[in-house]
Amino acid sequence: MKAENEQRTGLLYGFAAYGMWGLVPLFWPLLKPSDAIEILAHRMVWSVAVLGVILLALRRWSWVRTLARQPRKLALTTLAAALITVNWGVYIWAVNNGQVVEASLGYFINPLVTIGIGVLVLGERLRPAQWAAVGIGLAAVLVLAVGYGRPPWISLVLAFSFAVYGLIKKKINMGGVESLAAETAILFLPALGYLLWLAGQGELTFGSEGAGHASLLAATGLVTALPLICFGAAAIRVPLSTLGLLQYLAPVFQFSLGVLYFHEAMPPERWAGFGLVWAALSMLTWDALRAARRARSPLAGIPAGTAPAAREPAQPA
Repeated sequence: MKAENEQRTGLLYGFAAYGMWGLVPLFWPLLKPSDAIEILAHRMVWSVAVLGVILLALRRWSWVRTLARQPRKLALTTLAAALITVNWGVYIWAVNNGQVVEASLGYFINPLVTIGIGVLVLGERLRPAQWAAVGIGLAAVLVLAVGYGRPPWISLVLAFSFAVYGLIKKKINMGGVESLAAETAILFLPALGYLLWLAGQGELTFGSEGAGHASLLAATGLVTALPLICFGAAAIRVPLSTLGLLQYLAPVFQFSLGVLYFHEAMPPERWAGFGLVWAALSMLTWDALRAARRARSPLAGIPAGTAPAAREPAQPA
């Protein structure tokens, strides 16, 4: 009974985490007239404050000294910070410029990009269904490029930046709150310097657009931290395969908002491209669940060197 309650609680935390990530496109437009770069700078600054309070409450500071003593780990953390800056910045810009659907596509194709990186960088071997899913994903990108009249660069930047970010996070091997705190701390001074420069130019919107607007900009720290906390609570209570399925909630919500709330255009060729992506993800999910069942069976063997059945779920912007 206790285990069932823990799993039920974990599912609620998982729905909360990916639900918040999925609904975040509703938040960024509220921050206008701030542009994407100013919003990004505020997100960095206020995230440091919120995460600092959380770590202070949890008394988890020993990792700071360990990180400072490992130059390679610190360099990888700096690279991760640069990648998440690109990811967050492009995402905020896309949402505030009417490209929510294309942004959601980035997180739909992220698992396929992650698998490709696993093959190219880590030398992983794929099962036939995984190869088929990657091939369908590539076909989808070509179809969407024809439909958009250009490569879907927003989706590709989001997918590749987050996939490489995930690879680096695996190598760093730190807790979610700690690693994000380290990354935003690295970016704190540049972000604060940019905001001070904007203030000197008379272009800073914080404070000049009223207390409500300033409060919303400060809330970017909570918008960043709260889903991560819920995700961490879910990750210790439910199987990784379950989190792997829940991760699709965020882009589904984002796509639905783009079509139904923001009324973005979806011509037939765009539906065709998204349909191929969803087919690839369905194949990937079916293969992962089948491999997980085999791994639990004492009679079934999985050939050595094959790719893992489930990967650490993505944590969207």
